[in-house]
Amino acid sequence: MTEPPPTAPAPLVRHLARRLAAPLGVLAGVLAAFGYVGAVDPREPGHYPVCPLLRLTGLYCPGCGGLRGAHALAHGDLAAALRDNALAVGCYAAFAVCWAVWCVRGRFPAPRLWHAGALGVLALVFSIVRNFPFGGLLVP
Repeated sequence: MTEPPPTAPAPLVRHLARRLAAPLGVLAGVLAAFGYVGAVDPREPGHYPVCPLLRLTGLYCPGCGGLRGAHALAHGDLAAALRDNALAVGCYAAFAVCWAVWCVRGRFPAPRLWHAGALGVLALVFSIVRNFPFGGLLVP
């Protein structure tokens, strides 16, 4: 007796698989990046390049401390991650929310022009404040 040929997946399953392929691919990439940063400590010299702005000017850019924050977050230390770069941790959280919306809606939330401008202003203010003596809590 022969087995009947396998049936094609239901259209709903195909649609769902197609819709979630990109978000799951992005999640795999993000998890791989966080896994690497979690395994290779950015505090150890020689593993990652030094920030060019910090090297040339001695000023911290908005991303300075982001890898150390990601390393701390990968190890479950939220307080250390916030100390290393609070802006980056906030961006990681915003990305997680956008990713969840992407999975539910089937499309990435469309960025609005004012969102980009607000993020740019926030990054600029963060950079300025962290480079002044009164911004000592924001220094990585």
